[in-house]
Amino acid sequence: MSDFSDLIGRADINDLEAILSITNTEADAVIHAVSSNPDALFSWDYERSRPALVKLYEKAKTSQWNGETDLPWDTDVDQEKVVLANATANAGADGMFGAGLDLSDTPFAKWGDKQWIEFGVESQNWTLSQFMHGEQGALICTARVVETVPWIDAKYYGATQVMDEARHVEVFAKYLDTKLSGHYPINAHLRMLLDDIISDSRWDMTYLGMQIMVEGLALAAFGFMHQMTTEPLLKKLLRYVMSDEARHVAFGVLSLKEYYTQLSGAEIRERQEFAFEAAVRMRDRFLQQEVWERMGVDVKQAVKLVMQAPDRAVFQSLLFSKIVPNCKKLGLLDAGDGWLRERFTELGVIQFEDWADTSEEYLALDEVASDRAVA
Repeated sequence: MSDFSDLIGRADINDLEAILSITNTEADAVIHAVSSNPDALFSWDYERSRPALVKLYEKAKTSQWNGETDLPWDTDVDQEKVVLANATANAGADGMFGAGLDLSDTPFAKWGDKQWIEFGVESQNWTLSQFMHGEQGALICTARVVETVPWIDAKYYGATQVMDEARHVEVFAKYLDTKLSGHYPINAHLRMLLDDIISDSRWDMTYLGMQIMVEGLALAAFGFMHQMTTEPLLKKLLRYVMSDEARHVAFGVLSLKEYYTQLSGAEIRERQEFAFEAAVRMRDRFLQQEVWERMGVDVKQAVKLVMQAPDRAVFQSLLFSKIVPNCKKLGLLDAGDGWLRERFTELGVIQFEDWADTSEEYLALDEVASDRAVA
């Protein structure tokens, strides 16, 4: 196994002690500042010279939806009933990770239905909170893209994504406030990644970090939750958000594929390292250490059990099912000496390299267009 001390601050990507040592020291803060100094770029060239981006922009204009009126907010949501229904529908997979594990001599040995349901409720609160925080990160990053990208077609499309991201933050916040039972602060690993993306002054790093890595993982995570949940309001909310997210990832792929052909080998290596660091940060955030802390359970012991759960490896790897093929399409997997391919192999996610990339997938996920056609 390689030594990753220079990239992620620890030699072993699976060092649990090091992962859990990263905590949110600003959990009670309302404002979080990140220093950055990018150049704001005007483009006096208004020629529409990138047909794929023009197509994406036109699609975005006709696929806008209203989070206030297009979702059935009158749906009654009983969190405990949803947890039980999800567990039944998914054979115990949704939060009930104890299935199939030896829980003797652990804090969970005496847990009954009450505690498992409470964990399911807290897990819902935590997951939707992290989705909301991540969407605000996307909102800020996309506003940065509009400011810094040098092409007018990309500025046009980026402006539509700013609206998309504002709507996503809005609907996740409303769902948390009116249907669930509590917010969680941003996970420390997610915050570190967003800080890194925002503080880098190079526009393409904002693209790579947000459009390819964060949005790519979000698209997979939303799809996983959409499949798992039995709650109809959340299912429709996620499907609408997914239709936007697929366009966002496609925007990143289309833009970076052209730009990366102009970079040197050393510059591409920087992008490979950044993609790997982002992948590790995102993987680490799904350990839900804040949930265990809130429930008064020994975090290290709980996380060790989570990592042993039979469906954990499948879930964790599937989160990268959008990222790996898109990195391959960008030429990042095999550039130079194939450094990123080796890293994704060590993470156990290289098997997704030949899955569909997202440059055209957004057409199949356009839920807004489908709903309007039915209407």
